[in-house]
This record gives sequence, C-alpha cells and structure tokens, in this order.
Amino acid sequence: MNVEPRLNLRLKESLQKAADLTNGRIKIECLDSSQMGTKHYSLHATCPVCLAGFPEIEPKLFSFNNPKGACLKCNGLGYLQEEEEWGEESEWMEEDINEENLVFSDFEKKNHEYTNQTGIAVKTCPLCKGTRLKPFALNVRIQDKNIAQLSSFSIEKLIPFCSRLKFPSQYKLVADKILEKIKLDLSFLKKMGLGYLSLDRPIRTLSGGEAQRVRLMSQISSPLIGVLYVLDEPSIGLHPQDHDRLLKILFHIRDRGNTVLMVEHDEKTIRSAEHLIDLGPVAGKKGGHIIAEGSLQDIIKSPQSITGHYLSGKKKIFLPTKRNPHKGNTLEIKGARGNNLKNINVKIPLSCLVGVTGVSGSGKSTLVIDTLYKAILQHLNQVSFAKPHPYSEIKGLEFLDKAIAINQKPIGRTPRSVPATYVGIMSPIRALMSQVPAARVRGYTPGDFSFNIKGGRCEKCSGTGQIKQEMFFLPSAILTCDICQGQRYSNEILSILYKNKNIHDILSMDIIGAKLFFAHHFLIQQQLQLLEQVGLGYLTLGQNSMTLSGGEAQRIKLTRELAKKNTGRTLYILDEPTTGLHFKDIEQLVFVLKKLTEKGSTVIVIEHQMDVIKSCDYVIDLGPGGGRHGGKVVAEGTPEKMARSNKSVTAPFLKEAL
Repeated sequence: MNVEPRLNLRLKESLQKAADLTNGRIKIECLDSSQMGTKHYSLHATCPVCLAGFPEIEPKLFSFNNPKGACLKCNGLGYLQEEEEWGEESEWMEEDINEENLVFSDFEKKNHEYTNQTGIAVKTCPLCKGTRLKPFALNVRIQDKNIAQLSSFSIEKLIPFCSRLKFPSQYKLVADKILEKIKLDLSFLKKMGLGYLSLDRPIRTLSGGEAQRVRLMSQISSPLIGVLYVLDEPSIGLHPQDHDRLLKILFHIRDRGNTVLMVEHDEKTIRSAEHLIDLGPVAGKKGGHIIAEGSLQDIIKSPQSITGHYLSGKKKIFLPTKRNPHKGNTLEIKGARGNNLKNINVKIPLSCLVGVTGVSGSGKSTLVIDTLYKAILQHLNQVSFAKPHPYSEIKGLEFLDKAIAINQKPIGRTPRSVPATYVGIMSPIRALMSQVPAARVRGYTPGDFSFNIKGGRCEKCSGTGQIKQEMFFLPSAILTCDICQGQRYSNEILSILYKNKNIHDILSMDIIGAKLFFAHHFLIQQQLQLLEQVGLGYLTLGQNSMTLSGGEAQRIKLTRELAKKNTGRTLYILDEPTTGLHFKDIEQLVFVLKKLTEKGSTVIVIEHQMDVIKSCDYVIDLGPGGGRHGGKVVAEGTPEKMARSNKSVTAPFLKEAL
C-alpha cells in the first residue's frame, strides 16, 4: 500500500493487527525504489533481528549499587579480588599492619606473622573495564557519551557539556528539569573549589577537606527549611583560603531558615559565629561547665574563658625563640609522580620540624604518606608489603632506622585498653602492688593485678567491669558488672592496699593525682610527667581508651615515643595533628614535637593550622591548586622565607600568623 495521510487510520489498524498476531514483532517490505529491502520493528526491548533483549531503561540501570545496573563479574566494584598465598617475597596489603605501633627497625621483635597468609590482590575488572556497569547501561549515550565517560569528566569540564545539551521538544519537559538540578549541584561543587574533581572519584581517595566539602554540598542543595544542622568541626582538613567558602555555605544554609550548631576550634569560624557557648574551664572531670555564653565580645571579656584569652590576644602561641639549624643531612625525593604530583623533586632537612602545606588535594598526603613513608618502609624491611607511588629515587635513607606514622586512630578498640597499659606504667604498678606485705603473704604475682588474664580479675565480666546484655530486636545493652561493681578485680585483690588505696583506686586517679601519689617511683613518675606535659593531666589511668578523642589518642602515642630511647635516626609523620585541638592543646602539641626534634629525630607534619606552620623549622608548600591544578612545589624554606612567596596561596596566611 502507498502511505498517504488519508490511509493513516487503516495503516494503524494494520500495524496493530500485525503486532497482535506476531507478539509485537513486525516486518515491513519497502517497495519504494529509494527504500528497498526489509525493515524490522518490535514493541519489545529486543533486537528484532537477533532477538537480543535489554531491560527497561530506568535510573536503577545506571547505578552500580543496584543489581539491575552492576556489572555481573565484579558486582559493581570495578575491580576483582583474587585470593593468593603470600610467601616471604610477596606483596602484603597495608590493612594487615598494626598502624598504631609501626617500628620497622626491629620488625622481628614485633612478632608480626605475614608469611603464608591469605591476602587479596586487586585488578581491574576485565568485563566492565572498571566502569562498574553492565553493557546495557554503557550503550545508552548522550552526544555519543555514556554515563561512565561523563562521570570521568572533571566538574569544570562537565558544566559546559551540560550547558550545550539540546533536546527535541518531546523530551524537553523532562530533560530541562533534570539538567537544571545537575547544573546547580555542579556549580555548587565548583564554587567550593572542587572543580578539578571527577564524579567517579572514590570517596576514600579524597583528602579530609575535599570529603568535608562534598558532604556539605549534599546539604546546601537540599530544599529543606526549619532544620537543625549539627556539624562536628566542619573546618577539619580545610586550607585557610577554603574557610571563606565554608562560611558562605553555612550562612547560605542559615539564610534558608535553618539553624547551624557547630563544635569548632578554628579561630576564623569562631569569630564568624553569631552566638558562642564556651565549655570548660578545663578538660575531663573538672570540665563540663558553661564558662561563657553570648557574642564574641562576651567570650573575650570572660576572665574564666581560656578560649577568650586566646581570641583577645592575652594568650598566644609564640614563635620559637630559635629554629633548629639544618645540620646538612637531607632526604631527597626525586621524580615523585603519584596521583597529581608533577614529577617533582623535594629536599627534606633531617633533625628538624618540617611542615608540608597546600590547599586540599594539592598532593601533600601523596608525597609524604603514599610515596616517602611507604618507600622508607620498603627500604627498612627489604619487603614490598607497602607499595609506594611512583618515584625515581630517594636519597638519604641511610640516615634513618625507623619510620613511624602517628595518627589520631584509637589506641585500642576494646574496654581492656587503657592509657596506663598503652604508655607502659601498668607493669611497674602491678609489680609494686605485688610487693605489698599482704600480697607477698598470699603469694600474689604481678599477673594477679592484671584485669586481662585469669587470676585476680573478676571472672563474671572477664575484667572489663561490664557485661553485654543481648536484647531481642534491639541493640545490646552494656551493664555494670553486678559482682565487681565495675571495679574489674576480685574482692581478694581489691583487699590489697598500697598507701590505703587498692588497684582500682589507683586506676581511678587522674594523671596529676597519680603523679603526686607515685612521687618516689621514678619509672612511673617519668611517664606521668610526660603525660602532664602534653596536657593530659585530667585523664584517669584506667580510662576506657574508646572514650578518648582523636587528639588525646595522638598525644598519648607521642608520649610513648618521647619516653623511648632515641637514636636520633627516627622519622615521625603526622597528618593534620591539630584536628580537634583547642588553642591550648595546639601549644602543647608544638612543645612535644619540638622535644622530639631536640633528640635528633625528624618530624614531618601535614598541616593547615598556621600556628603549627610558623613553629616549623622548614616548610614545603605544594600547589598552587588542588587536583590537576596542584602537585608542584610552589615554595619552600623557613617560615619567614615562605611567607614572602608571591606564588603560594598559603604565604599570606602564614605572613599574618608570623
């Protein structure tokens, strides 16, 4: 039949009849000389020729977190995990290392058994090529780009791509609303200084500052009003130049009719707050009081507020009276090119406090942790369990015998871990208790005064002082042990007294009180003195380590290092150690880091806090931007020299601090 407008109704009826008879598959013979041949059509999501089908196109098809879209081979991960047996020469994964106590010079003594263990090797999925999606999803394209290709674009590149998109009139009603939302979110990310990121970037690879801003973006794009937002240190990981962007975001959330409540230590953020509540006067049992409340001036005027003293300038972190002189030995990294590093060469003076600065995503952690630290671990152990990012050469490794990364991770993950055991004063305390006449008469040994082994501990709670009560359909309840009443020990052990105090009384003392109690015991006194010097005098000896903040855990780790005999050949690495620290805590942290360098050790801090940077002996600034805009050495030298740099975005803030 000839296709003419007057025959449209008949044509529709014929096509409907054909579809009904053939289950939705139609074949049309074209007799027109210009359209010779057979054409196949189908009402189903299948190819009418080979009958290959594909699912209904819906959002779930493009999600690697949904079975409908995830690659069948890698389950949406983009990589495969293969079990393999590891021998002495094989690669070990970092996750199998106890990060809280890495001392690789005497690796044998740590009794870490890595040989003949089952591990996981990772390789890109050969089916999806790392895109995580099924072939059906990857064959849906917009301007010849599939969702994986668009996700690999940087935000800066994706914004103009979306702006150029034009859809036919029948699709505009739906497409325009979606595009408007996409462009709005992308513009927010760009305004927050994240334009260099790609949308498929794994969250675990983001720096602290980048991850913080991505989380905030999810809130700023929300249309909710009348919401109370509670933020715990939103300035963590942010470079000083990013603070203005953060504050604009927070004010934008407020202006929509929401309330923002923050726990914060950053001075600029505190000064921008409209209402302040200062707790104290100190930490621990003697804290917990509202010292001052109101405007910034109300806090500054309060004589009891330590925060107010620092804000008013009555107290400040002073410049060091002298900087450690560079003694000549250096670590020299050549050709570092991991992630966004641009094949850079860096010299790090030894026996100094060295600061590494730069905006979020500039390559600081890649250089210090992923390249230098892992390369040192390989060198000291002649093994390859910590594979560094690519570099050409590192000179000066012969000057080091230890590499220790001190982070803010908990010192223990169970109630059995307490500060006294971690810093090593529990052993002399147990030995002292076992020498009490009453203990000797009963034949008690130091082990009987341990709550971690059978003997003197309460067996009902196994020395934890707590009992876990399983609750049907509810979270487990933690109850105080009804036998020992939370004291961890048996009645027989608790009856042994030293200076009218039993072992539980001693563990309940704070560090300042314990220092006076053990005034004549040098080993115990020495450790307690160090803990007090780093500002932890308020902690109790037996405090559950799970209740410690990240800053407290980090300072306890530093105390243990200070107590060790120092060879002068140790490298300490700290990644943003001021996270969660008050001005007073930062002052004490700088004091501890300086003490480590006085012993001849080298300390590298990756940091944004200018009071720490101005106290460094040498500073290396990476940048000038983040992501592909970073990865270069912008400035280096003493803080005074770096502050004069015209290329560094850190320099103006450092100049102000100096």
